[in-house]
Amino acid sequence: MTVSLLACRFGYTSGIRPHRVIMPLLDTFATLLSRASRALGLESLDRFPPGHRHARTCWDKAWFDIPSDMKPDAIEHSICEAIANTPSAFAHITHPTARMQRTLLGVIHARLRRGGGAQSAPTDLVAMLLDAYASPHTQEALPGLRAAIASTEGYDPSMRVAHLAAFLADMPAAFDVIDN
Repeated sequence: MTVSLLACRFGYTSGIRPHRVIMPLLDTFATLLSRASRALGLESLDRFPPGHRHARTCWDKAWFDIPSDMKPDAIEHSICEAIANTPSAFAHITHPTARMQRTLLGVIHARLRRGGGAQSAPTDLVAMLLDAYASPHTQEALPGLRAAIASTEGYDPSMRVAHLAAFLADMPAAFDVIDN
């Protein structure tokens, strides 16, 4: 009898469930803390603000530490610098802006100019560009780039990369517009 009495008091039986206390104050506090954190720039962004012309563009927070208090132009500039320093970061952006693509195209063009055989061929970077253009929402950075990519539809991936690399090698260096 004592065991069943203890079981009832401490909720050890399946028939008795502890009461859940709902704390609306905690939800309010969490909301206020989140707002303050964003306002102070303590959170990292993973996309442009809603309503921005590049609102579809998003990135992996682990690759780009963008404080939440940055202006959209500064965000884009920061991401472009990251792409210029580490081109593989481009793979972690969904729907990259034209400026981000031009930064990657500048790195590709520099590697193509250097030449040096298969070691310096920017096939990995060209493949990232192909992946970015898989979505119809990605803006076209160069005139004719989307058409060149579409013309290789159905080809083997290595052939698509080679075709696009040849297309980019034939482009004049003047495509790299200065955005500053």
